[in-house]
Amino acid sequence: MEQVIFEIKEIEKKDGYAKFDISPLVRGYGNTLGTALRRVLLTSLPGAAIVSARISKVKHQFSTLAGMKEDVTEFLLNVKKIRISYDGDDPVKLSLDVSGAGEVKAADIKTPANVAIVNPELVLANLAKDAKLSAEFEVECGVGYSPSEERESGTVGVISLDAVFSPVTRVNFKIEETRVGRITNFDRLILEIWTDGTIKPADALKRAAATLVSYFEQIVSPKKVVKEEKEEANLDATGGAGRLSVEEIGLPTRVANALIKSGYETVEKLAGADRAALMKVRNLGEKSIKTIEAAMGEKGIRVKYA
Repeated sequence: MEQVIFEIKEIEKKDGYAKFDISPLVRGYGNTLGTALRRVLLTSLPGAAIVSARISKVKHQFSTLAGMKEDVTEFLLNVKKIRISYDGDDPVKLSLDVSGAGEVKAADIKTPANVAIVNPELVLANLAKDAKLSAEFEVECGVGYSPSEERESGTVGVISLDAVFSPVTRVNFKIEETRVGRITNFDRLILEIWTDGTIKPADALKRAAATLVSYFEQIVSPKKVVKEEKEEANLDATGGAGRLSVEEIGLPTRVANALIKSGYETVEKLAGADRAALMKVRNLGEKSIKTIEAAMGEKGIRVKYA
C-alpha cells in the first residue's frame, strides 16, 4: 500500500479562526477531504448549550417580567447566544440572581467549577432600579442542532430552548493547484474554520479527522453490531396537549389557580384525576368541573368526571 504523506500548516490564526494549508494531495483528494471534513466539522463535533430555563414569576415565554426592559422571549433569545465550555456527560445547572438597575450579563451567571462561559460580556437584559431577575438554566452536551420540541417538559415554568451544540460556526475550503518537483497536478486544500471560542480550530480539525477515521475503521476492520431489543415506549394518551399548563387551555383564572395550588399544573395531570379528587380541591364545584371538561374537550382530550 502506498504511503500517504502531506503537510498541514496553520497559515493564519486569530481568536476563533484559523486557516490551514493541507498539501500536497493527489489530484481529487483535495475536494474529497475538504467536503468530508467540512460536513463533520459543522454537524458532528460535540459541544454544550443551555437547553432549558426556569425564570422566577414566569410561567411561559410569552410574558413579561416587571422591571425588565426586554420581554421574556427576547431575554431567552439572548440566553441562547451564551457559549459554554463543558465536557461532562451529565446535565448541570446554572443560576442567575441579580437585582437593581443596570445591565445583566452572562458573567452574572453562577456556574460549577467545570463549566465556563466564553462570552461573559454578552448582555442578556436591562433592569430598572427596583427590578429583580432570578433564573435557573440547564446545560447539556450534544451534537449539531436540537429543537426545543425534542425536550418539552411537563413541568410548569420550565421553558425548553432550541440548542446549537456545534462549537464550529462556519467552514470554508477551496482547492488550488500545487507542484512537487516537476509534477504539477497535485491539490492544495485551503481550509478555513471559525469556532464559537469553546474549542480551538486546530483541535476541531483533529476531532473531525478522528471521527472520519472511526467510520473508515469500521469498513477496514468491522465490528459485529449487537442488536438490542427496545421496549415499546409508552405513548402519552393526551398527545402534545399533555404538556400544556392548565393556564393555557382557557380555564377561568379562579379555576386554574385552584388546580395549580392542588398540584394539577398540567393537562396530563388533570386528565389522570378522577371526580372524587377534583371535588376535594378548594373552590371547585360542579360547575367548575363541567368547565374543565369543556376546556379539555376543546384540546381533543375527552374526559368525563362522572
